[in-house]
Amino acid sequence: MKAPKILLLLLLSLQVIAYTVIADSQTCPATNIDSCSDGWEGEFFPGIPQIKYEGPSSKNPLAFKYYNAEEEVLGKKMKDWFRFSVAFWHTFRGTGGDPFGAPTKSWPWEDGTNSLKIAKRRMRANFEFINKLGVDYWCFHDRDIAPDGKTLEEANANLDEVVALAKELQGNKKVLWGTAQLFMHPRYMHGGATSSELGVYAYAAAQVKKAMEVTHYLAGENYVFWGGREGYQSLLNTDMERELNHLARFLESAVAYKKKIGFNGTLLIEPKPQEPTKHQYDWDAATTANFLRKYGLIDEFKLNIECNHATLSGHSCHHELETARINGLLGNIDANTGDPQVGWDTDQFLIDIAEATNIMLTVIRNGGIAPGGFNFDAKLRRESTDVEDLFIGHIVGMDTMARGLRNAAKLIEDGSLDELVRKRYQSFDSEIGSLVEAGKADFEFLEKKVKEWGEPKVASAKQELAEMIFQYAL
Repeated sequence: MKAPKILLLLLLSLQVIAYTVIADSQTCPATNIDSCSDGWEGEFFPGIPQIKYEGPSSKNPLAFKYYNAEEEVLGKKMKDWFRFSVAFWHTFRGTGGDPFGAPTKSWPWEDGTNSLKIAKRRMRANFEFINKLGVDYWCFHDRDIAPDGKTLEEANANLDEVVALAKELQGNKKVLWGTAQLFMHPRYMHGGATSSELGVYAYAAAQVKKAMEVTHYLAGENYVFWGGREGYQSLLNTDMERELNHLARFLESAVAYKKKIGFNGTLLIEPKPQEPTKHQYDWDAATTANFLRKYGLIDEFKLNIECNHATLSGHSCHHELETARINGLLGNIDANTGDPQVGWDTDQFLIDIAEATNIMLTVIRNGGIAPGGFNFDAKLRRESTDVEDLFIGHIVGMDTMARGLRNAAKLIEDGSLDELVRKRYQSFDSEIGSLVEAGKADFEFLEKKVKEWGEPKVASAKQELAEMIFQYAL
């Protein structure tokens, strides 16, 4: 009787060992990074399931409580209202480093280098993450997905190699937008398109040309210009007019090249007021719109509004979105936020339900945001170092925006807030008001009306009532 038992125990032990070996071969552990070869097809996020909708009562941190991709709101599926996108740079290149401290994150698939091998490994991790999160889009900077080179030719070859893998892995996923990183390399210390050096301007043009080509190759739906250093530190040594003219010529060339290669995506400009420069030329939505009109580019570009940049410029995200919308320029949204007690771009996941509701009121009024979407230009806090945290950050961001959509739909369907606004301006619905809005009431005509009417009566704006209606919807 003992022999069969010993044999059985031996078989069970061998089975456990076999399962352990299989499990190890299907993960990318920090202790055995060589198991993740270029052709490796195991899991980068073992133990993380497909993220599903479980409803508001769920206590599962790895489940959606409010974002239900297929649920229809105001005649459109949630996933189509948002078109959520994972931002490669923060999700896979974020290190937790800040101006005061060294990096705190080292994901299991990293080896401390920025080699092509690791770049490809990151790309595989990217698509596993996107698939498990259940989003349809991703976005990138060229230098985030592939290492730079000693020459432009080497950098382009590196990018081609990684992009070829991305094309292979992409399947039914899509690129929301691509862009060129024209701010990190020392050559861009004075900017790219606004650099005082012709050679730098030319290098920036060549880099954008290549970034546009690979975005087109990956069937990207938009291309973004973020002028990280397109601005100045001091006007004492800056010819601002000349730099603005150069920036306009640069963007004109981008428009021409877009048409030449048959790229049908939208060109987007992302406003930001400062940091790292003292003053950046695309300070906010209104400044950027004025720039585009001045140089005859208003029909060629839309805006990518980042909520954290809005607050740095002294505006709310809602203000920037409305400014873009009423100018016909709302193209995409970087869904993030900043800490109101910190004076720089902290790029946190947006979790403010009221702000999300205001954002979605604008998006609904805009009729949606396609071919743009919502990309999470947001990073984990320095102290959050588990791969699980990458999922949790995106889940809470997506759930927050879903709550904002539901609340905005509730406000629109109720109609009380719209009615309050309508009543506030109802005097302009009169015959005389219509003449004013049509540009047919000159000063002499209006002076006669004032003499006829006497002192005007000014109604209450009912701000507290508006805030009450809004708060009750939350």
